[in-house]
Order: sequence, then structure tokens, then C-alpha cells
Amino acid sequence: MITTYNLKACGDILMIILAPNADNQQIKTNGQVTRIQNTDTNETTGFNIAGLGQQLHIGAQNGQIFLNHDQIELVNQVILGAGFSDTLIATASKLVIGRVKSLSQHPDSDHLSVTSTEVGDGKMLQIVSGSPNMQSGIKVVVAQPGTMMPSGALIWDGALRGVNSSGMIVSGRELHLIGAPDKPGALVLPENFGEIGEPFDFDKAKSLYTDELVDTAY
Repeated sequence: MITTYNLKACGDILMIILAPNADNQQIKTNGQVTRIQNTDTNETTGFNIAGLGQQLHIGAQNGQIFLNHDQIELVNQVILGAGFSDTLIATASKLVIGRVKSLSQHPDSDHLSVTSTEVGDGKMLQIVSGSPNMQSGIKVVVAQPGTMMPSGALIWDGALRGVNSSGMIVSGRELHLIGAPDKPGALVLPENFGEIGEPFDFDKAKSLYTDELVDTAY
């Protein structure tokens, strides 16, 4: 689940993204709640909810936000009150610390690698990567499916040249880290940065491109 809010640009609208936009979708508005639904699967792919900024205390926030349990409970009450049966669950950031456990050459590309990458609790993702510094054993930052990047781009399951890819191994540049080189390449984290599966800490990452850490961080 991705939740975003931007009072200045969009007005007092909480936008909730649950799945990629469908080719065939139905939009239904009841009161302050608008539901977007995939008409082929009947899956709810998102909500736009008006007038909750003050109640959720998010009026000063801009961009992606992470709602706590109490905030989600309030959102669910509003959704139920509007006549929809969906129930949302608070989720942590899907931008996490991972480890590349193995990789192989893409069968249809000389510059893509197919990795098996751990993202916590024994969960492994197959991720296709074009990073020239990709190798087994490195600690990386993984944008799992359902991640909103700092640029606003959304990461979902997909495929690259016919090979399924669940998410993306990202660079410092894609994370908008100060000092990150403007060239392709996965951000390789120091071993002491954090545990596999932990949400990526942007504040802690501010030191990654100092003179002391730049060689090990990229």
C-alpha cells in the first residue's frame, strides 16, 4: 500500500495506491471516498479520500507518507462509512536492505543479470538488474513491488526481456542521495549499515558518500 498527500498540489486528498492501474477500471464515489476498481478482477486498486488531512494530522506533509495503526483505523472507518467493504492494514516501507545471494546472466542480454536477492525473513526475490557492479554477496537497497521512489515512480512486478523481475535493486542516484555519482550502479551498503529486511534509513544514509565511506558504499 502506497499513501501520498500533497495539500498544495492536490488539495486535501489522501491518495491510496494498492495495485497498478488496470486497463479496465471502474471509479465510484460515495461522499468523500472514491474507489478505483479493476473491473476484470474486481480488485480494488486504490482510494482517493477527501477532507482527512486535519484529522490525520498530515496537512504539513508532502509526498509519500506512512500511516500508523490509529490513522489507518480512522481511514477504514471512513471507507466503511462510505459503503465500501475494503479494510486497509498499516504497512512499513517496502524500500528495504537486501542481500544478493546469487546471480546469473540474463538469457537474452549481455548487460543484464538475474539475481536472487534476500529481503528479510527468508524471503527471496528474483530481480533483473543492469547494474555494472552487481555481484553475489553484496548488501544493497531493494525497492520491492509496491514501493514509491523519491522521484515518485512506482515499482511493481514486471519483466525485462522476458524474465520476471520482482522489484528493483537501486542506486544512490535513484535514491536522491547527496553526493551519489551520476552513473549507473547499485548502491552497495557497508556491512554495518543495517539488517536484511530493515526499511532503508535515509537519515543514516546521509553519511554514505563521505570520504570515509564512498569506496565501500558504491
